Amino acid sequence: MVRPSSSVLLVGLLWLCFWGAMAQAGAEYMAYKDPKQPLNRRIKDVMGRMTLEEKIGQMTQLDRANVTAEIMRDFSLGSVLSGGGSVPREQASPQDWINMFNEFQKGALSSRLGIPMIYGIDAVHGHNNVYKATIFPHNVGLGATRDPELVKKIGAATALEVRATGINYAFAPCIAVCRDPRWGRCYESYSEDPAVVIQMTDVILGLQGELPAGSRKGVPYVGGKDKVAACAKHFVGDGGTTRGINENNTVIDRHGLLSIHMPAYYHSIIKGVSTIMVSYSSLNGEKMHANHELVTKFLKDTLKFRGFVISDWQGIDKINYPLHSNYPEAVLAGVQAGIDMVMVPFNHTEFIGIVTDHVNNKRIPMSRIDDAVRRILRVKFVMGLFENPLADESFVDKLGSQAHRDLAREAVRKSLVLLKNGENADTPVLPLPKKTKRILVAGTHANNLGYQCGGWSLTWQGVSGNNYTAGTTILSAITAAVDPSTEIVFSENPDADFLKSNNFSYAIVVVGEQPYAETKGDSLNLTIAEPGPQTITNVCGAVKCVVVVVSGRPVVIEPYVSSMDALVAAWLPGTEGQGVSDVLFGDYGFSGKLPRTWFKTVDQLPMNVGDAHYDPLFPFDFGLATDPVEQL
Repeated sequence: MVRPSSSVLLVGLLWLCFWGAMAQAGAEYMAYKDPKQPLNRRIKDVMGRMTLEEKIGQMTQLDRANVTAEIMRDFSLGSVLSGGGSVPREQASPQDWINMFNEFQKGALSSRLGIPMIYGIDAVHGHNNVYKATIFPHNVGLGATRDPELVKKIGAATALEVRATGINYAFAPCIAVCRDPRWGRCYESYSEDPAVVIQMTDVILGLQGELPAGSRKGVPYVGGKDKVAACAKHFVGDGGTTRGINENNTVIDRHGLLSIHMPAYYHSIIKGVSTIMVSYSSLNGEKMHANHELVTKFLKDTLKFRGFVISDWQGIDKINYPLHSNYPEAVLAGVQAGIDMVMVPFNHTEFIGIVTDHVNNKRIPMSRIDDAVRRILRVKFVMGLFENPLADESFVDKLGSQAHRDLAREAVRKSLVLLKNGENADTPVLPLPKKTKRILVAGTHANNLGYQCGGWSLTWQGVSGNNYTAGTTILSAITAAVDPSTEIVFSENPDADFLKSNNFSYAIVVVGEQPYAETKGDSLNLTIAEPGPQTITNVCGAVKCVVVVVSGRPVVIEPYVSSMDALVAAWLPGTEGQGVSDVLFGDYGFSGKLPRTWFKTVDQLPMNVGDAHYDPLFPFDFGLATDPVEQL
């Protein structure tokens, strides 16, 4: 037996090491992890490595309460969300949010392919679920500003506050065109006029960033770590349901659909919106979550939308009645309609098992799954999630920053609509004098930050009181604005004797609707919450009065207008009540215009500008102007 020399052994060993290293280097190189590679190559590379289970995992979104890092890892889940009020703990700090986000993200990154998750939240008027965040006016108020540049700045500020908690995806903007104020989501709509809603889609440029020159139309864009993926919602016709009943049926012809409810989607897509959420509602009797014609053929094929389509919360479950019945059939209908990511949001194993069965039995073609996953991955790559998956803690101080509160204050004052100012132009009541003997502030909404913010504030349905977050009530704003020698008296619902005995110079009455969201806000009577009407009658019958209405929509006001000296629509202004005092006292002038028709009686509804039977109390686009005054 001939033994090889030691030199031969050494050369052989070196060759083995060399080829082993080469093989190892080859195995480690994954094109999808290389930011230098073109977007489509990265998408193709990672999809080529994915199993069916991993692909369906990417299509699954769960609420944070039903997720662990282990579930993220084991099922390769694509997304987590916070439903309204779903928080790590009460009064959670940005660091609490970041710790939770990073834990889930590390779970996703420890999956076989390490595909990062996207985390969604309803940041619909600022980062409104989060303690001490800046809460901006709801969309109806922003519609009254007619100021797309302002709305873009609000989008950018919101993106920063969302990123301050680690989160990277906002379920905003709502671009519904509310055609009936009886709808409980009407305050989420910028206007009854599609032209105003189109203007306000500039918020997307604030949330996601300005599109670079030469960008391909329809391709999602997110411009850096200080931006978030946006979501235009709810596709399509959510604001046109019969009698404004939430999640109900919109009866409309093709021309009406394309001229009223669709234009803002076209403009959102042009502006690079990353995702679009499907509406719970039906269109001419067909559930939108099962509408292949509009979701796939029109949105994806005709409008060339290249982001991903997401369901609403349990939107698939609601395809059939009762909730969750015939769920496998509903999943088939929803996925085949073109929904890419499903807000499950509770039971991932059931959903994943059903989709897997549909694919294995060829009821859902692999091409449909691949289309969904390709779109989800496209958004994640565009966002830079593969390079920067974890929270950037440098944004923490942006949450509730003074700059953002100043911006919200500006938005409040620009959103206020002056509907009456004295009996005629020669005797205006506003602006009010800051220096006077004694001012009465009255009404349920004068000293209630929760009422001021409305629904989708801290919790899904909103809150009552001043202890839930940081902000300035309208009463506090008035107190800070007047001369130090002026006495402020607050009485929520003063009686006649109190009014007679106090010799008030004038009164500011702040009344309106209590908070609500979605179906709980549906209303057939649209009245001011008690004892608001009584407060108006008592105070305005005894003292010169300015009435400020805090509401998500026009409400019944005609019976009381003649008794008021001035009337202001304040919508749902959010945390910065100083914006109200800024214009009441003339530091700034009134400039807002009605984004909605103000009806006389609910029997007139629906009534929108341009209708043949148009006979409003105050027409669309109405709003008196005042000039700022300097008070010594």
